[in-house]
Amino acid sequence: MTEHFPALSHDTLAAANLIGDWLAQDDLPQNAQPQIAVLAGNAVIPTIDAACRLAAQRQIPLLISGGIGHSTTFLYDAVQKHPHYQALQVEGRPESHILADIAEQFWQIPRDRIVVEDRSTNCGENAWFTRRLLEERGLDHTSGVVIQDPTMQRRTMATFARVWLEAPVKPQWWSYPGCSPRLENSAAGLRFSGDDSGLWPVGRYLALLLGELPRLLDNAQGYGPNGKGFITHVDFPRDVSAAWQCLREDKLLSEALNARTLG
Repeated sequence: MTEHFPALSHDTLAAANLIGDWLAQDDLPQNAQPQIAVLAGNAVIPTIDAACRLAAQRQIPLLISGGIGHSTTFLYDAVQKHPHYQALQVEGRPESHILADIAEQFWQIPRDRIVVEDRSTNCGENAWFTRRLLEERGLDHTSGVVIQDPTMQRRTMATFARVWLEAPVKPQWWSYPGCSPRLENSAAGLRFSGDDSGLWPVGRYLALLLGELPRLLDNAQGYGPNGKGFITHVDFPRDVSAAWQCLREDKLLSEALNARTLG
């Protein structure tokens, strides 16, 4: 279901879409031959489906990482609203167990090609526990593809780079968000272009974009090497920095988001 969210100015809309495209890092070549697909737990159904489709078509192992964290309830809600997946039991279960059921029951991925990591509760643990599990199981991973919520894809890739920073052999990790939603204005307000099934409410998506950018900074407050050290350094293109400034300066956007937060 799409919530009503007020239309944005032309410049603010363009800025939001530019940032969304940048965060949804997609560098998977068409001819790539990954040895494994890693799906980090999230609640974006098109991304989950894309990961399962890729693993099924390439006939490669699918490692699913995700325990129970602060956003797990969003996955419960998304599954319960899905016309097919709603038959699955979700309450109290780790994200990876639910996603493994989707992969096996609806995408016909054999259970012996599904690897489950069910203890991680955040992006950093997704990467650290994935490395540990790959090494413990002796799974080939000189190359692989990482799939995550599009708003978190760039940070996830920087986290994987940090986790393997001092490894004697570093895998080739490709980034694949599965989808890169775009916003548009309509007579009813702001909405996603095309099919919005399984996506965030528009207001939550915008809040995620704005909340994600400070985490990528390489300063005392950010997650980079000069801050918390969770990720490798991320370069901000000039147009992305300008777009971020545009969003922060849009008073109507701030008021609309604050109204939803307070409500």
